[in-house]
Amino acid sequence: MAIITISREMGSGGIPIAHKVADKLGYRLIDGEAILAAAAAYGLSPEAVEQADEKPPHFVDTLDSKQVIDLHLIELIILEAALKGNVVIYGRGGQDLLKEIGSVLRTRIIAPFEDRVERWAEREWLDPDRARYLVRKSDQQRAGFIKYYFDRDWEDSVHYDLTINTQRLSEEMAVHLICSSVKDENLVGIKADSKKILSDLVLRKRVEIAILSADNVDAYLLEIAAKDGIVTLSGQMHSRAEKTAAEKHARTVDGVKNLINNIKVVEYRTNPADL
Repeated sequence: MAIITISREMGSGGIPIAHKVADKLGYRLIDGEAILAAAAAYGLSPEAVEQADEKPPHFVDTLDSKQVIDLHLIELIILEAALKGNVVIYGRGGQDLLKEIGSVLRTRIIAPFEDRVERWAEREWLDPDRARYLVRKSDQQRAGFIKYYFDRDWEDSVHYDLTINTQRLSEEMAVHLICSSVKDENLVGIKADSKKILSDLVLRKRVEIAILSADNVDAYLLEIAAKDGIVTLSGQMHSRAEKTAAEKHARTVDGVKNLINNIKVVEYRTNPADL
């Protein structure tokens, strides 16, 4: 059950590297095209994927609520693919989404800014100034996405196992390094435990989606944990009705064997009877 995540900067050459790694290893590539192909089965339209995929929030309540649910559905697509194993996850915050999975090889593809601008201009037949604008905007957007949803610096090297600078190393060498690294005994030795953790992550994500999709629940301060089919709800809500509704929606999710409801009710004007 090998899993590779590839974080990349626009113009760094990450796209062909990801395809060649997947081809060489015989792994499934989970990229934008794969997510779009799977989207309909998860109730996602192509437009919804476009709005949510690797995008920071709009900071408009009605848009953000829908975008958050759509993002969770995209994450569920990725998690369920990862559970099957032998996948290359391209972007989408894969290294952060799977941070609890010790057997994941987390890679990052980089290159100097001006090199990336030149490559993007050549690839897309763009004016250099236009390419420079797009590369800078992409960097800001992806950094904002990681910061907002995963609360970390996109460029922090400690979150990656292997960083490859394609100004200095060839595409072929990058592919070789990634394919060799995923076979490291330190990763291979913990695959069994990782599958169990992934199953729990999938269940937690399904419960999150079920509760977030409910009109009668404000899940902003809700915390969800899942282990061996047992789901624990904690955090706080503003009424007993919300607490009951959250539990009801969670129990409808396939795979939930039992549920522990530790949600604390804190009303805007506290009623002691509801505590």
